[in-house]
Amino acid sequence: MRDTRRARLILGLLLTAALVLVTVDHRTGDASPLGPLRGVGAWLFGTAERLGANLVRPFGDFAETVTGAPDARRRILELEAENARLRNDVVAGRLDHTRSAELRRMLGVAGLGGYRVVAAHVIARRGQPGFEEAVEIDAGTVDGVRPEMTVLNGDGLVGRVVRVSASTATVVLLSDPASSAGARLEGGNEIGVVNGVGEYGRLVRFRLLDSTATLTPGHRIVSFGSQRGAPYVPGVPIGVIERVEATPGELTRIAYARPYADLTALDVVGVVVRAPARDPRDAVLPTAAPARTAAPGKKEEPVKKEADPVKEGRR
Repeated sequence: MRDTRRARLILGLLLTAALVLVTVDHRTGDASPLGPLRGVGAWLFGTAERLGANLVRPFGDFAETVTGAPDARRRILELEAENARLRNDVVAGRLDHTRSAELRRMLGVAGLGGYRVVAAHVIARRGQPGFEEAVEIDAGTVDGVRPEMTVLNGDGLVGRVVRVSASTATVVLLSDPASSAGARLEGGNEIGVVNGVGEYGRLVRFRLLDSTATLTPGHRIVSFGSQRGAPYVPGVPIGVIERVEATPGELTRIAYARPYADLTALDVVGVVVRAPARDPRDAVLPTAAPARTAAPGKKEEPVKKEADPVKEGRR
């Protein structure tokens, strides 16, 4: 066994020597002879401290990351939710701006034609027995909507109401193959019938009842109107003639018109709940260059007959 008395004596001597050295070093200040030894000690202990910190820091960072992970994840989820809300606000703002513009245009058309309308939004595209192309709107009997009422938007004729519930209504589009509406050529009294041909509303067929009347691409057509304004009120823009079929020997002429209303992208529409007091004629048509007509005294050149889009679609 070690002599514990001797060990205590050595420890006491070392402590006494350390106390003496500290006292001498403190009193002599910068001129202390122990300055180099103090610098060496500071370097040794500082180096050991830095090495220990470098070894321990990764474990501390890892522990901090583990303990803070739930808070960080929660913060990330909060930021993602905030970003999604801001994006939705931006989209909603753009949508409201677009709808406001469409509503103003639709009300402008109604004002020019003298139509009393109920504004509505298209909420779904749906099928209806007997019809292929129809949409659902968010206005119904509580808003004064009834079957066989005209539906239009800021561009022109959309269709007619065929079914109504308390808060919704079904509108058959002008492009539906089973749909038909009386129409009149701009600037005159030549009348005909517009029928849908499907084709997602890209074209409608116009059958002019007078085979001798001038009919060329560029002519514009408006609704002729029905008795008591049901299902169609007069004067609503329908479309522009794009091509004319040659129909020699027939009693009518056939042309295809591009509708003013984009029937594949409907949003804000108006249901005409009261017809105008008088026919607005061509007052609602947008400003455009005059339709091209044949020169006086000169026969209209025959137009090459084109395929019927309905027949082509069935092949």
